Amino acid sequence: MTKEEKQRVEALRRQGTGYGAIAWELGLSVNTVKSYCRRHPLPDGTVCENCGAPIVQMPGRKRKRFCSDACRNAWWNAHLDLVKRKAVRTVVCAGCGQPFEAYGRAPRKYCSHACYVAHRFGGHHE
Repeated sequence: MTKEEKQRVEALRRQGTGYGAIAWELGLSVNTVKSYCRRHPLPDGTVCENCGAPIVQMPGRKRKRFCSDACRNAWWNAHLDLVKRKAVRTVVCAGCGQPFEAYGRAPRKYCSHACYVAHRFGGHHE
């Protein structure tokens, strides 16, 4: 195998591609790809899911997916459709009477600060 083929095999394995698909794409034998992958195993959890930076996994600890909190936050903000918000509940605003969704366990009575001010201090509410 050439150096470029080895790099391509490693890149495809990191993406989760199987031996057969790698062999077909590179025009190699499945056994050649399989042997190479067994002799050169990829370390578990090698790269950050957001930036691709290398991550060192600690034995006996939970597997890390991100290299830092900044990368974790950036990835989750870019993939909001994957977030399963289980603690969302519908509450009726004490100020305007409209229903709104509140997240988490914190007790919320108002849909906005403007409703709070209007209801609590008798201000003008729109």
